[in-house]
Amino acid sequence: MTTNLSVNINKIATLRNARGENVPDVQQVAVDCESFGANGITVHPRPDERHIRRDDVYKLRPLVKTEFNIEGYPSPEFMELVLQVRPEQVTLVPDAPSQVTSNSGWNVTDNVDFLTDVVDRLKEAGIRTSIFVNPDVEQIKAAASTGVDRVELYTKPYADHYRTDREAAVAPFVEASRAAHNAGLGVNAGHDLNLENLRFFSEKLPYLDEVSIGHALISDALYLGLRETIRQYKECLKK
Repeated sequence: MTTNLSVNINKIATLRNARGENVPDVQQVAVDCESFGANGITVHPRPDERHIRRDDVYKLRPLVKTEFNIEGYPSPEFMELVLQVRPEQVTLVPDAPSQVTSNSGWNVTDNVDFLTDVVDRLKEAGIRTSIFVNPDVEQIKAAASTGVDRVELYTKPYADHYRTDREAAVAPFVEASRAAHNAGLGVNAGHDLNLENLRFFSEKLPYLDEVSIGHALISDALYLGLRETIRQYKECLKK
């Protein structure tokens, strides 16, 4: 089974926005990531546009030739954006507008009706959908009931405990991966995966379609260069 690497380019936009000009060029970086071997491009446009802007999303749509994945909370404004752009995948996250980064999966059981409606609208538009969840079997079963295509496992707990006991750290994710597969769902993963912990995670999970990595990958690229960094991350995903 091949696991795809989707590069989250939010941090490129953060750096660009610091000067208010167009350096680095977000669009060119997306094109370069694909040419260097990335299997997809991820963006997470937030309401305050502190990194990726709505205008970036529109400009990136015709440039991304692999898979365009847009993450976000399904507010009316977000839904309007993704239904216009029609990326290959939309990942639904429960983030409040002020959050620095995603820090938990959905409580799907408390939001089944809401998420089902959102998933229905996205699927009608031909967009694959994924719900961001903790590695909790009951939440994964609830996600399956919404009609979603995939779940994305929130991997910060794994990353936080990798150095102290990596077997224990990965165990809930192995179980979650199996539970998702048994429920007919694809499995994505993301948050704090890096060159130190990614290979073990990939080797242990029996089902893993895609990882989305941004902060660590872009940070590594400062030292290794973008081409070499993407090569090393993809190497970690080889079975």
